[in-house]
Amino acid sequence: MTTTIDQLFNVSDFVTEEEREWQLKARDFAQTKIKPIIDQAFEDRRLPVELLPEVGEFGAFGMYMNGYGLKGASSVAYGLVAMEFEAVDSGFRTALSVQGSLAMGAIYKFGSEEQKQEWLPKMGRGEAIGFFGLTEPQGGSDPNTMLTHARREGDQWVLNGKKRWIGLATIAQVGVIWAKDEEGIVRGFVVPTDTPGFTATAIENKLSMRASLQTEIVLEDVRLPLDAILPGSKGLSSPFKCLNEARYGIAWGVMGAARACLEVAVERSQTREVFGAPIGSKQIIQAKLADMFVEYEKGLLLALHLGRLKDAGNLSYGQISVGKLNNVREAIKIAGTCRSILGGDGITSDFPVMRHMANLESVRTYEGTDEVHQLVIGRELTGIAAF
Repeated sequence: MTTTIDQLFNVSDFVTEEEREWQLKARDFAQTKIKPIIDQAFEDRRLPVELLPEVGEFGAFGMYMNGYGLKGASSVAYGLVAMEFEAVDSGFRTALSVQGSLAMGAIYKFGSEEQKQEWLPKMGRGEAIGFFGLTEPQGGSDPNTMLTHARREGDQWVLNGKKRWIGLATIAQVGVIWAKDEEGIVRGFVVPTDTPGFTATAIENKLSMRASLQTEIVLEDVRLPLDAILPGSKGLSSPFKCLNEARYGIAWGVMGAARACLEVAVERSQTREVFGAPIGSKQIIQAKLADMFVEYEKGLLLALHLGRLKDAGNLSYGQISVGKLNNVREAIKIAGTCRSILGGDGITSDFPVMRHMANLESVRTYEGTDEVHQLVIGRELTGIAAF
C-alpha cells in the first residue's frame, strides 16, 4: 500500500531493506488481520486476543532483543512495526508494547538466566502473555509512592498490594510485579498468574482504548520462591529503563495514528463537495492538510533519529521524552484537525478518526503525561529537578 503521503516525503528511503521488510510485514498484518475487526472490537470493548499468537508467529514480540529465539532486529525496525500497528489502533500497539517492551524487557534486562530461558522463548512466540505491574491507584506518574510491598518469610517472598492500569493481566500467564522490599528498595518479581492470592480484574468503563485490555491487580499474601526476584533489578531505575523502551515505541506508534487520520482527510478532501467543488479545492483546507503533513513528517523523522541513536547505544532519557511529548501532542492535533475536515461524519465509525482521537488521549497519559516529560526535558536543560 503506497499512499500519496508516503510518496511526498518517502522516509522508507532512509531505512534498510530489512527494516522496510519488517514494516511491510507489519502493515500487511495490520491491514488484513486487525483492521477488518477493530471497529467492532472497539464497540465491544474487546482486545482481539486471538491475533496475539499470530503476532508472535511473525516475530514482533521482543523483536529487538537477541537470543532466546528472538529476532535481534533493529530498534528502527521495531518502531516501524509499532507505527503500522497503531495506524490501525493504538490499543493493539499497546499490547505489542506491554508484552515485548515491558514484560519481556524486564525479564531480558534484569532476569536470571533461568527466568529468561523459562519465559522469553514462549513469550516471543506469543504462547505466553505477560504484564508489567508498576502503576498503582494512588501513584500515577509518581511510582515512588508505591505501597505494594514484599517481605521475606523463610524461603519465600510474600507480596501484598494493588496495581491499576496494567495491560493484559487478565489473560496473562506471567507478569513482573514491582514492589518495595523491607528496606524500601523497589524490586521486580516474576509472578505466574496462577499463584494463589493473585487477582486481576478488567477495567470496563473506558471511553478510550476500548479495543485493549487494562486491569486492576490485587495481591493478597502472594507467596513466591526466593528465586522469583529479578536479580538484576534494584531501585526505580529498573522499571524506568523498561518504561523508556515503551516510550520509544510510542514516539513511532502515534505517527501511525496520525498518518491514518491524515490519509482519510486527504481522501475526503478530494471526494466531498461543498459549494459546487471538492473541499480540497479550498485554500483553508489545503493549508490545514499541509500543516498536518509537515508535523507528521517532522515527527517521523524525529522517531527515526531516536531509533538510530538507540541502535548506537546513545539514546538518553531526555531525548526519549522529546519524542514522546512532541509526537503524541502533534498526533492529537492532527487527529482533531482531520476530524474537523470530515465534518459531522467525522464522529461516526464510518471513519477511524474519532477512535484514534479517543485512543490518543490515553497514550498522552500513560508512560508519562505531557507535564512529566516537560519536567524531564526541563531538568535536562537546567540541571534542576522541578518534580
